[in-house]
Amino acid sequence: MSASDTNNRQAIKVTLVYLVIACFCALFGAVYELFSHEVYSFFMIYAFAFPLAGGALPFAAYALTGAEYPSAIARNLYHSGIATLTVGSIIRGVLAICGITNALSRLYWIAGAGFVTAGVAVGFIQRVLSRKSKG
Repeated sequence: MSASDTNNRQAIKVTLVYLVIACFCALFGAVYELFSHEVYSFFMIYAFAFPLAGGALPFAAYALTGAEYPSAIARNLYHSGIATLTVGSIIRGVLAICGITNALSRLYWIAGAGFVTAGVAVGFIQRVLSRKSKG
């Protein structure tokens, strides 16, 4: 078994995990809004989009194309960013449904975007450095 086969299997596994998380977020949002007395929040409704578009789609692309899989530190930073954005969206939705505003909830967007950006940057830098060392 080659390293690309292992990376392909790992990318498929990560894709499936993100799909389960996206389904859970969609179900959670639907149930929460069912009991919210007809008060809705787009943050709650679309919380599933972060793990779907930010998690499942990129890792499905890795699995389908066989592209070079990012390092563990790049993946961990990226996963932390997607998790932060997802939780931030759910918390912002809960606060909106309750009718409460909180300036600190903006920190989720900043931290999540920072983690995602750092993960992508680390992956890009490591890819460039590995290509330079190969040839």
